[in-house]
Amino acid sequence: MQTLNVGAGRTDEEYKAAGEQREADLRDDSQSDANYFFVAAGLAALGTGLLPVRLNILVSIGAVDLLTSHGGPHVALYLLAVYGVAAAWLVTLVVLGFAARGGYRWAFLAGMLLYGADMIALTLMFSLWAFGVHAFFLFKWFQGQEALKNLTEAASRSKATVGC
Repeated sequence: MQTLNVGAGRTDEEYKAAGEQREADLRDDSQSDANYFFVAAGLAALGTGLLPVRLNILVSIGAVDLLTSHGGPHVALYLLAVYGVAAAWLVTLVVLGFAARGGYRWAFLAGMLLYGADMIALTLMFSLWAFGVHAFFLFKWFQGQEALKNLTEAASRSKATVGC
């Protein structure tokens, strides 16, 4: 069986430059997908009432929706719990965003796990628009972690090639 020489006609410098360009593209893709953590945090702040304007038709957090639907008799404690959960959600997203921009794949995976669990709560609350928004963020974060995985593999291949 014959192996195709994919890099045929390229000099070593051109081959190395193409590999570096691919790594740069993967890094840029990962960075842009990590920015969606900050977009999600902003939309969550908008949808939970942490900002003066509240828009919870398209944007919602399932855990907060479950809390608001099962309000207790102690209004002050109840509101503290709702706003506490919303604030913790925002802080978590911002921290995950900075970690993802730092090149940590676990941040993307943690965001996917967090939003996947929240999607279950959204289905219980019949919030289909928010479910769709969550699915979009899940997709972008999947792409980001995949770009980091490919970047790690490409970097290890280039180190192995240089070592030969």
